[in-house]
Amino acid sequence: MAGKPKRRAEGAPVGRRAMLGMLGAGAAGLAAAPYLQRGWEGFLGAASQVDATGLTGLLPNPGGFRYYSVVGSVPHKDATNYELKVDGLVEKPRTYTLDELRAMPQTRVVHDVLCTDGWRVDKTPFEGVKLADILDAAGVRSPGAAIRFTCFDGAYTESLTLEQARRSDVLVALNMQDKPITHEHGGPVRLYVAPMYFYKSAKWLSGISVTDKVVPGYWEERGYAVDGWLDDADRHSDAA
Repeated sequence: MAGKPKRRAEGAPVGRRAMLGMLGAGAAGLAAAPYLQRGWEGFLGAASQVDATGLTGLLPNPGGFRYYSVVGSVPHKDATNYELKVDGLVEKPRTYTLDELRAMPQTRVVHDVLCTDGWRVDKTPFEGVKLADILDAAGVRSPGAAIRFTCFDGAYTESLTLEQARRSDVLVALNMQDKPITHEHGGPVRLYVAPMYFYKSAKWLSGISVTDKVVPGYWEERGYAVDGWLDDADRHSDAA
């Protein structure tokens, strides 16, 4: 009819194109998210290795973890050159290769990871050799009462009492989140102490030494608690 206003034919298609474009961008964003996250995590991990200020540990990370190193640079280790030395007050000192650790019975522990800085990553799976199995194989001698851990960054140390070390939720960990532990996360082997704050889970583990008393670790010497129990941890239980 002559008096009927003309409909703008281009209106609806433009709206559909815009919505489809937004949906496409959203889908592309979801598809790219894992790659972007891995890239950002890789950047944070690499930056932390040369950051003497520790400021990279304050940057946000969608994966939840933060990256810290107490030295400027940490050597990379893999199956060709990694060694874990077990010594001190033991009957049978020995050195494990990465392949030997992988060949031992593996235990999986799923627990929340909490840092004293306030961040947390819920229900994080770790897998590795129970520290108790390694101590049993070495044979703890009297007056062995504690464990001192050293790391191949050349600076970090940690400690546990012998009773704490024998818990079934304390691992010499090889996997985290169902993947081999990366260098940035303290791999190829790190300590994992499920019922304690994450600073007790020493990265880049290279030495397990049985001692006659607790030797305060790197952060304990700087004011942290020697017993870094989580608030809700069962301190008398054998498991998390």
